[in-house]
Amino acid sequence: MKWCDESRKKGSLRILSINSGSSSLKFAVHELDPKGKGTAVAGGKMIRIGRPDSLFIDLESGAEESFRQVPLPDHKAALESLVRYLREQEIKETIQGIGHRLVHGGPVYQSPRIVTADTFTGLRDLIHLAPEHMPEQLMAVEFFGRLFPATRQVACFDTSFHKQMPRVARIFPLPGRLEKAGVVRYGFHGLSCESILHKLMEEKHGLMPARMVIAHLGNGASMTAVKSSRSVDTTMGFTPAGGLMMSTRSGDLDPGVIFYLLREQEIGTEKLAEIINSQSGLLGVSGISGDMEQLLKEEQRQPGAADAVALFCYQARKYLGSLVFALGGIDLLAFTGGIGEKSPAIRERICADLGFAGITLSGDLNGRNAGTVSAPGAPVEVRVIETDEELMIALHTAKLLEE
Repeated sequence: MKWCDESRKKGSLRILSINSGSSSLKFAVHELDPKGKGTAVAGGKMIRIGRPDSLFIDLESGAEESFRQVPLPDHKAALESLVRYLREQEIKETIQGIGHRLVHGGPVYQSPRIVTADTFTGLRDLIHLAPEHMPEQLMAVEFFGRLFPATRQVACFDTSFHKQMPRVARIFPLPGRLEKAGVVRYGFHGLSCESILHKLMEEKHGLMPARMVIAHLGNGASMTAVKSSRSVDTTMGFTPAGGLMMSTRSGDLDPGVIFYLLREQEIGTEKLAEIINSQSGLLGVSGISGDMEQLLKEEQRQPGAADAVALFCYQARKYLGSLVFALGGIDLLAFTGGIGEKSPAIRERICADLGFAGITLSGDLNGRNAGTVSAPGAPVEVRVIETDEELMIALHTAKLLEE
């Protein structure tokens, strides 16, 4: 189905949301009515960018997912494929605003911001804080700035949600001059956390649980403690490489390991960054893959795969416990992200033997990926909620454009 001006509602805004990852690009076009209610009229994602088996997945509203193998040697090719799609769907000329997910806002950008020439320059200065993501994300801003010169673009930051974390949760035990230089715990996956809260708010009509943990488990993984709908602590810190082990990222390390690699192994800083961001985590431990689904299939045959899965679940349980104690208890645990939403086995292993904390899963509900997977009568509600970062980008963008 093609979407054109005839399908637009009076007073609505058409917003294109761009969510660029290190090897993927997700997008959606939302139509937002004057009350801020959003409807996705088109969307999709491109995955495995830079690999010969790259795919364009059409998630158009009202249709089944369709997979097309499309050559995507780099992010520029992915952006060009997106523009072709918008033209084919007769959407390109209806776009009234463009929102982008930016992983890092640094110490300056603490809320969504309309992109100006000065803002763009400031954002380029933050590339060193998230070199695995920011270059591609800023490329998308620049690309659409040239293609839509008269259309406002908005930068939405993954760090914004955590800006009100208590000071004790933000600072590192380092000399104060480093804090003044911006070396603090920023936290990430903020748009995903906002999406979960947005869905719960609508579903529960504003009667939100006081204490919750949001477990965003995917290629990138983090957990966030939320109290009265505000972030009070999170596992990622100064960069998205901290906290839980991930698909290819190490997560937290003893600083002495870094010194050892630099001094004794004589590994340079660029190679060290590559090891921590691209060769560690599930991939590094297993020696096979960073894909959890594949590792679950291989764990009975491959000791490395079994170790990787076990370590991931162990770390998740440990971090979950620390956040529950930081909250003073827990009322709701929400799983989201690719692994969190789709892997009953991982949810089961993370929650195993947590009945003492009120967390008990229903084997049947969990196995069916139901929306609620906690056992009937369990004190803690355990949910599986699909994140929608693109909708949050659209809502932030529309708000700024209307202002």
